Amino acid sequence: MYFDDHGFPHFHARHVDGEAKVRIDTLEIIDSTLGRRQLRFVLAWAELHQDELAENWRRARRGETLMEIEPLR
Repeated sequence: MYFDDHGFPHFHARHVDGEAKVRIDTLEIIDSTLGRRQLRFVLAWAELHQDELAENWRRARRGETLMEIEPLR
């Protein structure tokens, strides 16, 4: 999470085959080089953890330690 990035609160998802930048509040894909399958997994995970992602964004902006979010399994 790069909280000092410009724009809306978002997170970056990385995979060996590419990466994606996803807006937290709407789960809109800002940018992606991921394949369709990987992107579906990222969006499904983000939907499950949207509140945690938003809280981590707020924590990062305040300079606090981020909470660990369960990875996709």
